[in-house]
Amino acid sequence: MNRDEIERARSALGSLDAGTDRETWVKIGMASKAAGLSFEDFHDWSATAGNYGSEADCRSVWSSITPGGIGAGSLFHEARAAGWTDDREPPTKRTQSRQERPQQPEQPKARPHDPSALWDAYGPATADHEYIIKKVGLPDDLRVYHGPLNISGTACNGALVLPCRTLAGDLASLQFITQSGQKLFLPGCKLPHDACLIVGGPPKAEGNTYIVEGIGQAWSAHQATRRPAVCCFGVGRMAGVAKALRERYPTVRLVLVADAGKADQCAAIAKSVSGGWVEMPAGSPRNFDLNDFHQAHDDLAAVRALLEGAKEHPQRFQLLTPADLAKRPPARWRVRGVLPLEGIAAIFGPSGSGKSFLVLDLLAAIAEGADWFGCRTKAAPVLYVALEGEAGIAQRVQAYQVKHGPVDPSFRFLLQSLDIRNPTDCADLVQAVRAAGWRDGVLCLDTLNRAAPGMDENDSKSMGEAIAAATAIQAELGGVVLLVHHTGKDAARGLRGHSSLHAALDAAVEVTRTDDRREWKIAKSKDGEDGEAHPFRLDVVQIGEDEDDEPVTSCVVVPDENAEDAVRRVKLPSGGNQRIVWDGLQDMFKAAGERRPAGVPEELPIGRPVLRLEDAIAKLRSRLAVESDRQTERTRQAITGLVTRGLLILREGWLWVA
Repeated sequence: MNRDEIERARSALGSLDAGTDRETWVKIGMASKAAGLSFEDFHDWSATAGNYGSEADCRSVWSSITPGGIGAGSLFHEARAAGWTDDREPPTKRTQSRQERPQQPEQPKARPHDPSALWDAYGPATADHEYIIKKVGLPDDLRVYHGPLNISGTACNGALVLPCRTLAGDLASLQFITQSGQKLFLPGCKLPHDACLIVGGPPKAEGNTYIVEGIGQAWSAHQATRRPAVCCFGVGRMAGVAKALRERYPTVRLVLVADAGKADQCAAIAKSVSGGWVEMPAGSPRNFDLNDFHQAHDDLAAVRALLEGAKEHPQRFQLLTPADLAKRPPARWRVRGVLPLEGIAAIFGPSGSGKSFLVLDLLAAIAEGADWFGCRTKAAPVLYVALEGEAGIAQRVQAYQVKHGPVDPSFRFLLQSLDIRNPTDCADLVQAVRAAGWRDGVLCLDTLNRAAPGMDENDSKSMGEAIAAATAIQAELGGVVLLVHHTGKDAARGLRGHSSLHAALDAAVEVTRTDDRREWKIAKSKDGEDGEAHPFRLDVVQIGEDEDDEPVTSCVVVPDENAEDAVRRVKLPSGGNQRIVWDGLQDMFKAAGERRPAGVPEELPIGRPVLRLEDAIAKLRSRLAVESDRQTERTRQAITGLVTRGLLILREGWLWVA
């Protein structure tokens, strides 16, 4: 391509406004490359624009242009439309080529504009500025330009001036909003990725910070909510500004406000910064924005309601404040202090300790909703999967019924073998339970070893598979999956097998036997107390006779403690007023016996002595060696201390041993 054609193309390019939209800018670049112009020609022309990005941006676009597509003719077509004359001769005042420039005297380059110096020279904006009135905006921290400045051929006299600052507060550029509504940036000033204008800022940890395209939306968001609103100067900058905000303010809740037609883009940005987004009402015309909504309704309450409807992507992790925790419901119990309402639990002990008898007793109490060892229960359907000692389960149930009467019909039994790690067995078990018409009950697997036959209990992977299977069943059915398990050779070390089992449990009950003394205690409770022992014995019950007229017997669980035993085994206070009051209460509980006065709370265990609080204070106050006018106060304080330590229960003005 000859020199004249290159000069002709360069002349055509120089006649065009570089501050056009990006699509047209790229198109002109493609035509320029087809016309034989160099990257330097394209870059020098692009740098004259008020919205100039960077040399790297120009080079990236230039390098991506391949032969074909838009040709050189498009360059000349655009130039003629802009008033350029093509007489096939070099123009009288043609653009100087780069090759000719070294032959001419070097001209000093114009110094770039200093935004800080210009900003300081401008006067403050007032509420009567035409653009502020048009957008129902605010003049805060804005200025007005008066002078001869032209940007891309547009006069800026009377323009509203917006500062473009980094999040560190450095002034990077200025945006001029002319009287015709055009938005122009100060030429030669590069906008950093975090450059923005925060209305009502800076962001704060509490409440929302809104991210919007332009100043009008920021004004509306801030006026409606009194929260900071960040103007990004265009939708293309929202992602970079949002990311920078998240890095600088990690605890702030960011909410992007999308113009109509840009909701998907804002939703994607919101997901990347763990924020929310607001969409314009359905049916809004394209590019309808929050300020348009504000003006259409003339009501900040309507704007606030729209912003309060922000959408959020589901988050895997929910971070709670202390106030959030206080609003959460307290721990819920199937058997208060023993079994939670839902989760994975275990009853474990050595062979011969009586744990299967204890399990049957516990499940029967749950099915009926009866107290169990003084612990309240909430009635629920029960399934006892008896995989060990199947032959004796019928006799145990008969013995229980001889002692306590018929078990509740919601108590069901399964005696067939299964493997909970087998997906088919697991699915069939869930289906059978659902077919029985219940969920959120208690499903007991006796024992875990028989429910996962062949499992290497000491292997973490094998134990993990069994735990995962039990957890899957619980997720399908709700309620509690109760595992019956053995202790190892060293019973003091607890559950047999890999330690991951104990870690996975929400609750665990340990059963022990020393000679003829049996007891159970809470070995693990995520939401309750552990350690208190509950002795029990196995009483023999005759349930019939066999074919040889010999008695057929089984055993039932009987608590092996009374109120006096409970008082004796409680860890007593070592001294002071609490010890004096405790000793006095012991005498009063003995004298009260098992009488159940009218009006006592329903949660008082059967057979547990109970006293009125005021009666106890009146009886014991004189035992304290304090001034007579302080005796009542100190006695009440001592009883409060005993309640706090867990030695006494105080409900509705009644006292009994915990």
